[in-house]
Amino acid sequence: MELPDRESCYRAIQSRDRRFDGLLFVGVTSTGVYCRPVCPAPTPKLQNTRFFRSAAAAQEAGFHPCLRCRPETAPDLASWRGTSNTVSRALALISDGALDGSDASVEALAERLGVGERHLRRLFVEHLGASPKSVAQTRRVLFAKQLIHETSMPMTQVALAAGFGSIRRFNETFRGLFGRPPSALRRKTLSTHPTSKSGVKLLLRFRPPYDWDSILQFLQVRAIPGLEVVENGSYSRTVAMDGCTGSVHVTHVPLRHSLCVTIHFPRVQSLPAIVSRVRRVFDVGADIETIDSHLSLDPRLAPFVAKRPGLRAPGGWDGFELAVRAILGQQVSVAAARRLGEQLVLNHGKRVLSEFVSDPRLTHVFPEAATVAESESINVGMPAARKTALKELAKAAAAEPNLFRSFGSTEETIARLSQIHGVGEWTAQYIALRALRETDAFPASDAAILRGAEVVDGARPTVPNLLLRSELWRPWRAYAAQHLWAAGAGRA
Repeated sequence: MELPDRESCYRAIQSRDRRFDGLLFVGVTSTGVYCRPVCPAPTPKLQNTRFFRSAAAAQEAGFHPCLRCRPETAPDLASWRGTSNTVSRALALISDGALDGSDASVEALAERLGVGERHLRRLFVEHLGASPKSVAQTRRVLFAKQLIHETSMPMTQVALAAGFGSIRRFNETFRGLFGRPPSALRRKTLSTHPTSKSGVKLLLRFRPPYDWDSILQFLQVRAIPGLEVVENGSYSRTVAMDGCTGSVHVTHVPLRHSLCVTIHFPRVQSLPAIVSRVRRVFDVGADIETIDSHLSLDPRLAPFVAKRPGLRAPGGWDGFELAVRAILGQQVSVAAARRLGEQLVLNHGKRVLSEFVSDPRLTHVFPEAATVAESESINVGMPAARKTALKELAKAAAAEPNLFRSFGSTEETIARLSQIHGVGEWTAQYIALRALRETDAFPASDAAILRGAEVVDGARPTVPNLLLRSELWRPWRAYAAQHLWAAGAGRA
C-alpha cells in the first residue's frame, strides 16, 4: 500500500478521519509512541510525525503503542487494501500462528505460499513496511496488550495466550516498549480470576458498514443442533482444538463497530487460533469499502451492491468441517444438509465438558477427520456414493493436516482440492471461498449463483459465460458471489 503524501496523512489525523483507521499509523517522534488516526490525544506538530502502513512498521521503527487510542483495537485492515494477494494470504497464515513457535520460519511460510523467501520478505517491506517476523511479533504484543486491557487474566496466562516463549521474554518485551512491566498497564479495577468460570471476553473491531443480519441468517439456516445455537441476535458453537473442548459466543456491538466474543476454553494458548477462526467466520477483516467500490465498477452489479452495504462473505470454522458440510449439501437443500450434519455430529462427534460450555444445548463438537476415517460405517442417511466420498475426504484430511490450508495460487489450491475423491470443481471452489478465505474463489456452477446472475443481467448465463463475466470482479469474486446469492434468494 502506498501512503498518501505527508500533508494528506496529517490532515487525516487532524480531522481524526475514521476512513484511515487501520490503514495508517502515525509515529510521534517527540513522545516515541505510535497512534491510530482517531487518537483523542492533541494532534502533534507535522515535523514531529512519521507515517506508517502498518503497526508492525511503526513498532519496527522504534515506536511503542499508544495507551490512549490502543492500536491493537484498530480494524485489522492492513492485510486488505493495497496489498498483494500473496501478502494477504501470508497475513492470514500468520494470524493462524504460522510464525509462532521455535520451529516456525519465514522460509516455511514462503513455501506454503508458493514463493521464494526473499520475494516474500520484499513483498512485506513493499506493502507493509515491515518483515514477516516483525509482523508476527507485533501481533503477539498487540494481542497481549488487548488481553491486559480487556480481560482480567493473570499475566502468566496472558503471556502464554499471546505466544511468548517465556514470562521473562514477555516482561522484557513490554519493559522495552513501555518502560514498565505489563502488569502496570492494567486498570486497577480489574482483578484476576480463572478464565474457565466467566470466559475471556474480547471486542473484535471491524470497518463499517457490516451487514450483521445477513451473516447471522446465513449461520442460522445452517446451524447444526448440538454444535451451534443461533438466537436472539447471537451465535454460539462448540470448539475442539489442541485436544481440548470448549465454546464461543458472539454478539454484535454496532455502536462500537465490533463483535463481542466470549471464549470458554481450558487452554489459553489456543486463544489466538480461536479468535482467528471467529474473524474468519464473521469476515471481520474485510476492507468492505474497497471491495464494494471495486464491484460497483460493474454498472449492472452496482445497484445490488448499493442495496446491501457491508455484505460479507462468511467463512468456515474449520477446513474439514466445511468440506464435510459441502459434501453433505451436494444435490440436497440447505435444510436437508443441516439434518444430515446433525446425524453426523450426534453419532460421531465427541461430547463437550459442561464446565467450558455457555449453553447446555451445545453438547457435541464436530467429528475429527480421523474419527470419520476410522469408523466402520458412517451413520448418516445419504446415498452410498456420498458416504464413500465422505470417508475418502476424512482419510485425506487425516493423512495431511495441512490439506485445507492455502498453498500456492488460488488456481493451484482449487486443483489440489479437486484431486480429493468426491470433491469436484464446485465443491473445491466452495471450500476455497469459505474455509481457505480465497477472495477470488468463485463457484460459477452453483445453481443459486446462476439464478442471481440472471436477476442481475436479465438473462441466465452459461457457466463459461459467467466465468468470463466474473473477470470484471477479480480479485473479489468471492464477494461478487455473495451478492449474486443474495440477488437470487433475497439473502445469501
